[in-house]
Amino acid sequence: MDQNVIMKGILDSYPYPIVFVDSGYVIRYMNRYAEYHYYKERGYAGLIGKSIFDCHSREESKERIRSAFEQMKKDGKERFVGVNTRNLRIIMQPVRDEEGTLIGFFERFELNLHIEQR
Repeated sequence: MDQNVIMKGILDSYPYPIVFVDSGYVIRYMNRYAEYHYYKERGYAGLIGKSIFDCHSREESKERIRSAFEQMKKDGKERFVGVNTRNLRIIMQPVRDEEGTLIGFFERFELNLHIEQR
């Protein structure tokens, strides 16, 4: 079985959006939940091959992405970005090639189970 078919199947089975962005901030992959979220719910089209900043209009968001990626370059650790309006945590995870070179990151969403105590 083709490894690309297997990987696409795995990523599409994850029940939340996953977006891979290369080191030049270009979107290279979206799983089916990301396509639904960005294309159907948010009204974007054709994001593959475009800058991640095309769907982040606020300067604060752009700077948060740049800063998190720069920190990942230094320490290789994932970064918590925030919680969206659907109570999903947004996390940026660094991705390295077989030689260990940082080739980008993927943005993943997951249910926020943390409840703040007041």
